[in-house]
Amino acid sequence: MKTKPCLAALRLLAVVAVVATTRLLGAPLAAPAAVHTKPDASSPAISFLKAGAEPSAALNAPADLPAGWIAIELAGPFECYVENKDLTKALDVKPGTPLRLAPKADAAVLTIAEKGDKTSISGLKGKWTQLSLEKKLTGYVRVGAEPAFPAAAATQAGAPTGSTPAAPAPATSTTAGQAAQTTDVGDGGSSALPRQFAGRFVSTRRALAPRRPYDYALNDDAGKRYAYVDTSKLLLTEQIEKYIDKKVVVFGAAKPVPDTKDIVIMVETLRLQ
Repeated sequence: MKTKPCLAALRLLAVVAVVATTRLLGAPLAAPAAVHTKPDASSPAISFLKAGAEPSAALNAPADLPAGWIAIELAGPFECYVENKDLTKALDVKPGTPLRLAPKADAAVLTIAEKGDKTSISGLKGKWTQLSLEKKLTGYVRVGAEPAFPAAAATQAGAPTGSTPAAPAPATSTTAGQAAQTTDVGDGGSSALPRQFAGRFVSTRRALAPRRPYDYALNDDAGKRYAYVDTSKLLLTEQIEKYIDKKVVVFGAAKPVPDTKDIVIMVETLRLQ
């Protein structure tokens, strides 16, 4: 017979917590504040908010937040890293993989990769791949007290003092709203959805050197090729030279180059970044 009163009390506490959070979010921040991955000042900072910012409340905020903390929604994009071995042949992140804030095995985890996450490759760093994650995440801000800015966390995350996280932001492709087509990646019948890739568009042609499997490729920020580019589907082939040595965003499906360890992107659209 005591179950119903207990449930009623829990519901009341949840309502009180929601009301309190709403009031906190209704007022601009009085001072700069770090946005943490957890409601704990020792957890990594993934962004920073300026004084006067009015953050948006997270829809999935936990009801048992510690006193003095609010949960907010961050739109992204977010810069993160995964080990190369955690990518599939189609360059998708394997679900369950930790997305880290730095290219180190002991770096703090931004979030865990889920099936359907939208990511684009923005660079290579040895055995690590740099990604831009387009996803809404929940962050936690401490209010009502002097904010703590852990120097190590800020350096590791590379976050600025602005209201958004530091991350490359490739613009959405003009074909993103079209129905996605699948392309066989040659791994037992699986398929890869077209997606965005960012990098420097380069020619692989070299005088007195054997011809590469494809005439163009994408390089990362360090100048290292991470994928060939197949431009046969493009309608602007006659103008392709104007993109050479420029940073671009391409949209297409990735698949392995037969009998090699290389990847080729079957480009559907190409434009300057």
